[in-house]
Amino acid sequence: MAASRPPPSAAALRAFATVARLGSTARAALAVNLTQSAVSKQILSLEHHLGTVLFDRSPLGLKLTEAGAIYLPYAEAALEQMERGARRLAERNAIARPIRLHMVAIAGERWLMARFPAFAEAHPGVDVQFTNYVSESETEEPDIEIAHGVPPWPGKEAHFLFGRDVALVAAPSLIERMGGFRRAADIQKMTLLQHYQMPTFWAEFTEAHDLRGAVPEHTVRYGYYSVITSAAVAGLGLALAPRCYVADELASGALVNPLGLGFTSAIGCWLTRPLDQPPRPGLDAFIAWLRAEAESFDAATRAPPPSA
Repeated sequence: MAASRPPPSAAALRAFATVARLGSTARAALAVNLTQSAVSKQILSLEHHLGTVLFDRSPLGLKLTEAGAIYLPYAEAALEQMERGARRLAERNAIARPIRLHMVAIAGERWLMARFPAFAEAHPGVDVQFTNYVSESETEEPDIEIAHGVPPWPGKEAHFLFGRDVALVAAPSLIERMGGFRRAADIQKMTLLQHYQMPTFWAEFTEAHDLRGAVPEHTVRYGYYSVITSAAVAGLGLALAPRCYVADELASGALVNPLGLGFTSAIGCWLTRPLDQPPRPGLDAFIAWLRAEAESFDAATRAPPPSA
């Protein structure tokens, strides 16, 4: 074989090694997902390339010649090296591709973005991309998602984060303007600022406070909690909002929680990931960090226990 001749193909090496192991082109064809004729052609091509016969052929099968026995470990080593190289490239590509996190905007605004620099500093090689909207033409699915809802999500595992502790909130000026807030039923005298994706909050509130069938005087619907919070602070109405999303306004006094009214919702903020998701470098570490941060956040913003 001339030194300048290119090396044999991976397909030829794989066919040779498989036939050597199984002793039959028919069995080898099944193992490498080729036809028997194609396996035979790969062997003949390799023998021509090397200028020597690799198998003794008989009705009982194929047996390595002395030349074949000499060449086999080199062929197997070459295949192993190519597979290792392919795995290394796959790992490199996986590391290079960012982790895509799709989330409701308020979770980023009120929780994640203030905390994420700590994760980024601890894991400088993990690239995370954030989005709260995926267009109809988007073809790449997010690796993980933070969403409001109630499990289960088909085909996904789900981990609770926070958001089931819902509080009734309003600006102090609104409470004063409406003559105070003395009992839960007073909610019916006011405008309700409602998130359009959380229509069950009103039913859950009235159920929790024995007000079934009650309706607010007026309802205004918004698409973002940040807008609802701003509207509530401006005195445009009262809102039912996860306490964790209005914790800053409650702490500053911009909003109050009349009579401590609220409820535990069936709806919460959950982290989901596909069940069939292949391993991704950094993803498990990011998920573990998200869950730990969410647990601390939920505990810190939960309603205090009632005083004895």
